[in-house]
Amino acid sequence: MTVTVDETLRAATVAVLAEHGWDGVTLERVAEQVGRSRVTLWRQGFTVEALLNSLLDALATDYRDAMWPVLTATGSGRQGLVKALNALFDVLDRHLPLMMSSDLVFHREQERNGSVVYLEPFERFLREGADDGSLHPRGRVDDVAEIVMVSATTTYVHMRGRHHWSKARVRGLTLDLILRGLVEP
Repeated sequence: MTVTVDETLRAATVAVLAEHGWDGVTLERVAEQVGRSRVTLWRQGFTVEALLNSLLDALATDYRDAMWPVLTATGSGRQGLVKALNALFDVLDRHLPLMMSSDLVFHREQERNGSVVYLEPFERFLREGADDGSLHPRGRVDDVAEIVMVSATTTYVHMRGRHHWSKARVRGLTLDLILRGLVEP
């Protein structure tokens, strides 16, 4: 039986995830968050796996949809990387409570063999930038791509969610910091 997880259940799942971690999400805790009984959720066909997968599915779909126009655009590797980072920031803003609840969100998607390879756009634009001379990754492109994505994600989520910086402030400074590390000294 396929169930549809509404925003109320998603928010409750994120709240439990933030407090108890991935292994601490239980149907009972989610039910308590929404003021229902565990049995009611169970009878409606909800499982912990369905709730967590709903969060990961929504993030993966949003990420894929946000990156598509970036991946089909023209420009230098540097321009593509900037567009990819801005698309990532948009996705992070739309999923900020989830991203603040755990630093393992992208790992969990990969562990379940999800359909989205989050690093792929960053690897592509770093390679293109190295080829066209607009970027100078110092190291293996796949390693640099991972550092770029993790640095951007962690910084953006922390400064937006914990320090309540404006989108423009954190985007500008994060982009500047990352790009400085990828240009000629």
